[in-house]
Amino acid sequence: MNALAANWNSMAAALALALVRVSAMVALAPFFSSHSLPARTKAVFVLVFCLLLAPVVAVVSSQGKTVELSFTGLLGEVAVGAIYGLTLSLFNEMLLLAGQMVGLQFSFSLVNLLDPASEIQTPLMGDLFQLLGTLVVIAAGLDRVILASMVRSLHAVPLGSFPLAAMPGIAHALVPLLSGSFFAALELAAPVLAATILVEISVALLGKLSPQLPVISLTVPMKTLTGFVLLIGSLALWPRFIEARFSSLLDMAERLIAQGGRS
Repeated sequence: MNALAANWNSMAAALALALVRVSAMVALAPFFSSHSLPARTKAVFVLVFCLLLAPVVAVVSSQGKTVELSFTGLLGEVAVGAIYGLTLSLFNEMLLLAGQMVGLQFSFSLVNLLDPASEIQTPLMGDLFQLLGTLVVIAAGLDRVILASMVRSLHAVPLGSFPLAAMPGIAHALVPLLSGSFFAALELAAPVLAATILVEISVALLGKLSPQLPVISLTVPMKTLTGFVLLIGSLALWPRFIEARFSSLLDMAERLIAQGGRS
């Protein structure tokens, strides 16, 4: 009877810790954190996913002991979910920054829309890039890859065993990822940036050769049309580019969690 009660207590503790880990990830990770998904749907999804995980991880932890519920364990699970969410959120920041660069070249810098994910005013092209990126994520099944990575994290860092002392080192390791997101956004916007800059140079040379030419009225429509043509043509390369960047961020999150678990 005592063994049965201990097993039930261990399963309940594992369910609570798994709920905290997955909820923190869902609150911050791209696609899952979107306000387009109803909050009740997210809650049911997290509960069902954790119910499937709880029996697997309830019996044994890293030290061969049963899972126990504690305040430090809960904070550790929040940290694990936050590492996943914050690392993967750089994916959305990359798309938003690339869209801002392209929108500036399209002369759309003053055209803003309400972003449903962050509920703030964002540039038009930034919203477009984020929507296209989310479409690629769903079409490539990367949302399911995140869930598979969460399952792997239970083996790397069992529930309730993540040390909070590892967080300063992990936070320091996340800083270089910000510069990486900037360069990734620059790579994504590079074809359009190069084409529009060449258009500006060409129009400027035409203006020097023919001063009567209305350069100002020609620059904006030519840049916009050229940029849209290059953007449509480069969409064929988006799936491979986005999958590579998303996978690299997910691998980085797994490495940070595994390093924190070993420290």
